[in-house]
Amino acid sequence: MATETTSSPPDQARPMVGRGWVQGVALVMIFGFTVMGILAYRTYAASMPMPDKVVSQSGEVLFTGAQITRGQELYQARGLQQYGSVLGHGAYLGPDYTAEYLRMATDDVSDQLRAQGMPDVHDRVVTEFRTNRYNPHTKTLVFTDQQARAFADIQRHYADYFGENSTKYGLLPKMITDKAEIHDLTAFFAWTAWASAAERPGHNYSYTNNWPSEQRVDNGPTAQLIVWSVLSLIALLGGTGVMFAVYGRWSQKIGWHGDEAATLSFRQPGEVSLTRAQRGAIWIFAVVSVLFLAQTLMGGAVEHYRADLSAFYGIELARLLPYNLARTWHVQLSLFWTAAAFLAGGIFLVPFITRREPRRQHLLVYLLLGALVAVVAGSLISEALSIYGVIGEGGLFSQQWEYLDLPRLWQILLVVGLFLWIVIIWRGMRTRLRSESKLNLPWLFFFTGLAIPAFYAVGLLAGSDTHFSVADFWRFWVVHLWVEDFLELFTTVMVAYIFVLLGVVRPRIALGVIFLDIILYSAGGVIGTMHHLYFSGTPVEHMALGAFFSAAEVIPLTFLTVEAWAFLQLGSRQQSGDKPFPHRWAVMFLVAVGFWNFLGAGIFGFLINLPVVSYYQIGTALTANHAHGAMMGVYGMLAVGLAMFAFRYAIPADKWPERWARVSFWCMNLGLAWMVFATLLPLGVLQLYHSVNDGYFEARSLGYLTRPGNSLLEWLRLPGDLILIVGGVLPFIWIAWTAIRHIRSGPSSDELPENPLFTEVQPAAPEKA
Repeated sequence: MATETTSSPPDQARPMVGRGWVQGVALVMIFGFTVMGILAYRTYAASMPMPDKVVSQSGEVLFTGAQITRGQELYQARGLQQYGSVLGHGAYLGPDYTAEYLRMATDDVSDQLRAQGMPDVHDRVVTEFRTNRYNPHTKTLVFTDQQARAFADIQRHYADYFGENSTKYGLLPKMITDKAEIHDLTAFFAWTAWASAAERPGHNYSYTNNWPSEQRVDNGPTAQLIVWSVLSLIALLGGTGVMFAVYGRWSQKIGWHGDEAATLSFRQPGEVSLTRAQRGAIWIFAVVSVLFLAQTLMGGAVEHYRADLSAFYGIELARLLPYNLARTWHVQLSLFWTAAAFLAGGIFLVPFITRREPRRQHLLVYLLLGALVAVVAGSLISEALSIYGVIGEGGLFSQQWEYLDLPRLWQILLVVGLFLWIVIIWRGMRTRLRSESKLNLPWLFFFTGLAIPAFYAVGLLAGSDTHFSVADFWRFWVVHLWVEDFLELFTTVMVAYIFVLLGVVRPRIALGVIFLDIILYSAGGVIGTMHHLYFSGTPVEHMALGAFFSAAEVIPLTFLTVEAWAFLQLGSRQQSGDKPFPHRWAVMFLVAVGFWNFLGAGIFGFLINLPVVSYYQIGTALTANHAHGAMMGVYGMLAVGLAMFAFRYAIPADKWPERWARVSFWCMNLGLAWMVFATLLPLGVLQLYHSVNDGYFEARSLGYLTRPGNSLLEWLRLPGDLILIVGGVLPFIWIAWTAIRHIRSGPSSDELPENPLFTEVQPAAPEKA
């Protein structure tokens, strides 16, 4: 008896889901993107202003808007956002330059006032920095004479700091020595520091919602920040209660449960034919494994800088691989290898879905592989040359914003490569799509795949010279909306399709899970993007809406954790005979995704997304804790799981390294858990306490980070890193190498059987209408 995957065209043309699901998705998307459109307008219209010029009280021009922009471009090109941060966004070893400039400027002005004979200068300093002297009609910003002198003094500080012939900060010796570059870089820091203290017109808080916490200018948590933190907690508790009530009432109707499952005999490796395009996807997965190793090695180097800034076991590593370059490569490679795995997974699944492959499809796959290698190599080399100063700022080959570090040229080529990938998907599926309803699995697979290049391309709006607040708005469309919503939706469709292709889930059940995930993810995830912009100089509504809706993001993650254990039963409960379910370790990685989704993305994410917590911890180890738990725990584990699924069919059954698959799974998860619980979480909690108790500037200083207790916590991460790299990544590479060595073994065909991955031993019960 044929399953739904092989229904006749008239049946396939009928939607398998009710109209209510479609209306729910439409309402969520229309509402979310309507609000995001309004917030985009407000970002352009009401963010911290960029002056045409900044002058002293005597009329002397201190710096211009063009020089601020050049300083911003220099900040990116020399990799300083991968060393320290501005307005809280960036790396965690160096200082936050906004907070540092504000502290140095207030101390400098205080010293000047005391030299003039003022005994108590606090109120005068507060008045100088909180008074907004920006004229929106002339676009001129006035610094007091004391602030102007502080600007000149701070230039000398940064000239000494970046020009020092030393690697003691983890940077290149004599990194920036040009006086004009130091001037423009200082101007950029000064502009962000001014916006962090000057009161927004008509309000009693600054453009950055009084961030950073700084007693010298009376910067403290605002009423809005406290109120929306409380409302976020209420949204989380209420939403979670509703979710469990719905799940308890309809648990047999939603999720990965099905009551009409057939008894199956799974086709074993060696019995499943692969197409030439699928073998090309195996090569992409092999490249993914190598990039994964490179990314973890860079992560080890980055962590060693935090444990011992002076030397790498006696080697002055910063002369060859400074901290900012190591972290740039670490962050970029993490995005490259996970995204490439999802692309390869899509290519690998298409022939199983359509049971045929168009002519010369494999040539496009190998072209995509070549483009991937070119973009990765070209961007990494360009980033190194940009940080070394060989490439100037603001050009096609210079480094850009954090997470979008790859230079403009390579960013454009990556977008082209992603659209090439969707062309490959379209060519492989077009005959199937003609006979399918646009609400069924094949079209959902294509639509969610199309969102990947479309939403990544939005990052092109964040140019090196784009206003900081505007650039943050668009780059977090990529960092958050692309990664945490649309990339996750595509992977949800892929996972659902894997279970459908294996025969363990009916398409109707898979569609229900997909539509439910789309509604749950997008209800909070779209507007929740704004939790990245609390203190980026945007209006307060970004914080209010971002806080409220980001709390709702935890709700679907809780649901996924409840459902994750059902994965383990999907194959075992339905198999028959002596042919075992062949994807134990691929499914185990999916179970790990559910666990880390709840812990790394859910709990750790919600911890730092509360405005009142984010106010004190942004740019600290708690941010890194969430990033590692979510990025590696969710997307990394999912990417490896997809690779394991594909490798299982490429490697002959008698050659499958079962032991190494088991070792890789447990070591990846144990290594990540060690990293989180031994170092990142305790260090983050201590840093948060220090920030609240002593000040944000103090908590971000090298003096605090290099304290003996903190250094011990950093060293405690070493065993976890070794477990993950040696026990987790190296066996994964060995499995990839085994797949490449046997890539031509097994049957090949461009026409696949009706059910390519299973046969039904006992038919399923007739499905209820």
